[in-house]
This record gives sequence, C-alpha cells and structure tokens, in this order.
Amino acid sequence: MKQKILFVVSSHGELGDSGRKTGYYLSEVTHPWSVLEEEFDIDVVSPKGGRPPVDGFDLKDPINRKFWDNPDWQHKMSTTLTPEQVDPNQYRAVFFAGGHGAMFDFPDNVGLQKIVTTIYENGGIAAAVCHGPAGLINVRLSDGTPLIKGKNFDCFTNEEEKENGTVPFMPYMLQTALEEKGGNFQGTAPWTDHVVVDNRVITGQNPMSAKDVGKAILKALV
Repeated sequence: MKQKILFVVSSHGELGDSGRKTGYYLSEVTHPWSVLEEEFDIDVVSPKGGRPPVDGFDLKDPINRKFWDNPDWQHKMSTTLTPEQVDPNQYRAVFFAGGHGAMFDFPDNVGLQKIVTTIYENGGIAAAVCHGPAGLINVRLSDGTPLIKGKNFDCFTNEEEKENGTVPFMPYMLQTALEEKGGNFQGTAPWTDHVVVDNRVITGQNPMSAKDVGKAILKALV
C-alpha cells in the first residue's frame, strides 16, 4: 500500500476587486503530481471542499492535458476534502499549490494550520510553491514558534508580483509576510525555476518551479 501525500488547493475564485477570476494554478498541481504519483497516493483538500476554481488553464501544456482528460483525476479534484475530513497522521507530506486564490483563504484557515503542524511534527514535509506558501504564514509548532521562523524559503516574490501587475489586488505581499514571521527569503531572479529546501520545509518560487518542488519532495521521502 502506497504512503500518502496531501495536496492543498484554494477555494477562492475572485482576484480582489479586480473582477478577474482566480483559484488554484493548474500546472502547480499537475506538474508535482506527475512526479509523485508513481510512489505515493495523493489526496486533495481545499478550505471549502468540493470543486475548487482553477486558474492558469493551459491545455497546450501536455502535463495539464494529461490530467485534465483523466476522469479519475477529475473526480478527485471535483470532490476535494475539507480540512475537517483530513486525518493528518495518514500523510508523509503536505503540499500547498499556488494561484492567487491562496493569498485569500490559506493563511487564516485553522484547520489547515493544524494539518501542517501535525504532519511536520510527525517528521513529515511541509511544501509549497508560488503563492502556496501563504498556507505557511500562520502555522505554529506546538511550542508556539512559527514554522517558518529561521528557515530559508522562497515564494512568488515581491518583484514578481509587481511585474505581474497584481499588487493592487493583493491583501498583503507574500514575501514580506513570511519574512515578518522570521523566514529567511532566498528568492532569485523573476520567473526563474528555483527551489529552497531547509529542515523539511520545501518551497518554490513560481509556476516554473512546481515540478522541481515535486522532485524535491520525492527526494526527501524516498
């Protein structure tokens, strides 16, 4: 029986007051999934459960197309668990996919925070890519210490957010929020594939980094 990894995707579908739709970024789910599926069973949770909104909908990407056309994957993505339905003791790792929706409904979800704390304190991996590290901002260990404190990390950078034109619609700047919790930002040039691994915390900078985050999770667990 395969061991399990938990993917987390956003339930939030509106990009601030821009009128634009958002959600989870498709390739930030499919690319790491493609790396991990042979060794692990993958479950999916979202703050509201059910079918989450999707962004970055590029079916010219062959990995996206492969998963999007797979009925079993579609069923799993349309029936995501709620945090209350998750037993974190079943999982070796938790992975937060990005997409701007993560900025709105990841940080203050207490259920997700408890899941991360349990998995990490059980010796598991806490991983995220792009805007997914928003799910780590308010995670605290049992002694009250922020999970990210003193750890090297990467995420969608302030510079990338500015170049993307989305700063006016963001509730905060992700890089800054993680730095304020004591994390050591290790980002590189905008739109570069970059992954940081530090003491079972694995983070990637942007969508281009998603597959390599999956590879880093696999390397840490196998």
